[in-house]
Amino acid sequence: MPIFSTAYFPCTAYMTALAACPSARVEAFETYPKQTYRNRTVIATANGLLPLTVNVTKPNGNHTLTKDITICRKENWPVQHWRAIESAYNASPYFLYYSDDVRKLILGSHKYLLDLNMDILTYLVGKLKLTTGITLTSDFVSPDQADNDYRNVFSPKAEQSLFSDRPPYPQVFDEKNGFFPNISILDLLFNLGPESKQYLKEAGDTFTNL
Repeated sequence: MPIFSTAYFPCTAYMTALAACPSARVEAFETYPKQTYRNRTVIATANGLLPLTVNVTKPNGNHTLTKDITICRKENWPVQHWRAIESAYNASPYFLYYSDDVRKLILGSHKYLLDLNMDILTYLVGKLKLTTGITLTSDFVSPDQADNDYRNVFSPKAEQSLFSDRPPYPQVFDEKNGFFPNISILDLLFNLGPESKQYLKEAGDTFTNL
């Protein structure tokens, strides 16, 4: 069964790979790595790309497992994230259709990052009408035990190259900034709405870089 890292409003390539899987696991027992999509996403704004990072705490320091990573409310990042998303996408075709749900997810009272991300992923799978069944791992899965190990494939360091060959779709500020591939699934959802599933399916048919 394919295995994925947890992710905060995952990038389009992540969702493309997930959509192609009948079932998938999300890693909960890895030692939590820094500077990944596990606690960040990237949106397109009038001024270009903007990373949004969830502030987290590692109760056991660098040995903390992903399942034990807690959310830190310092600097009130949920409100900052929502305001940035609202500013970036309130003119998109489907913002009003999804905005209330997205706002509630971001401003919720989750204690653990994994719980927040799983609620987000469950919501996305439902709204995109994907048939992928998702479960959490019950122990750490070593790389040699994983079929299609995607845990470290989707990285902010390689975000553009993974999806650079996909045809562009309309983005709010594309006339000013050009097209940004492989950013947050929110960008696809707000701009394409119900057509997002077909975009992911077509991407999966031709996406050979995974």
